[in-house]
Amino acid sequence: MATYVLVHGAYQGGWIWKPVAERLRAAGHRVYAPTLDGCAERHEQVRRGITVTTHAQEIARLLFFEDLHDVVLVGTSSGGMVICKAAELAADRLARLVFVDALALLPGECVGDIVNRPAANEVTEITTAPTRKDVEGRMFADLEPATRAWALARYTPHPIAALEAPMEPTSFWEGAWKATVIRCKQARNPPESHQRRTAERLKASYAEMDTGHYPMLSEPEELVRLLA
Repeated sequence: MATYVLVHGAYQGGWIWKPVAERLRAAGHRVYAPTLDGCAERHEQVRRGITVTTHAQEIARLLFFEDLHDVVLVGTSSGGMVICKAAELAADRLARLVFVDALALLPGECVGDIVNRPAANEVTEITTAPTRKDVEGRMFADLEPATRAWALARYTPHPIAALEAPMEPTSFWEGAWKATVIRCKQARNPPESHQRRTAERLKASYAEMDTGHYPMLSEPEELVRLLA
């Protein structure tokens, strides 16, 4: 059986992986779905200084203190940026990387260079988040009503530097990784060109799902099959 560490994206927490984590555990796998600093149930801890690197350090520490090896490290959305940096920090503990409709930025790139937001986020000095109207009417629009309501009740602002700051220097792209890229065809962001670039640079396997940006909520069984 495999060990999975599932890394969420912006405005999310470990909660978003619940349908996938339950299915993986039922199949006998070991699964961790941590919530990153300043997110979801840890939102009250949000502050300056939370970045992609500090989030990646959290994941690397989890792998160390739980003594995890041969890990399948999965990142979705902006969680793709986190697993890139975490892989650099804990390469010897990883078996495979999986990018699920994920961002994988080169050093110096910004999310705004890749993602085209149709509506502006609500921004403070330390957080950024889409409006509730945008989340309900666009981001979660393809989810079943009960699932949409469940997710809508749980989304939270994201630490701003962990999403909007330029990608920090990394040696990730110089490494050789076993990787899979899974694109969600109905999602506007990240664009197909970005995800194909990730697959090409990593010489990764490439798959597509005919669903929106949150396949762990809309199509968890299909996603579990692709993660296997």
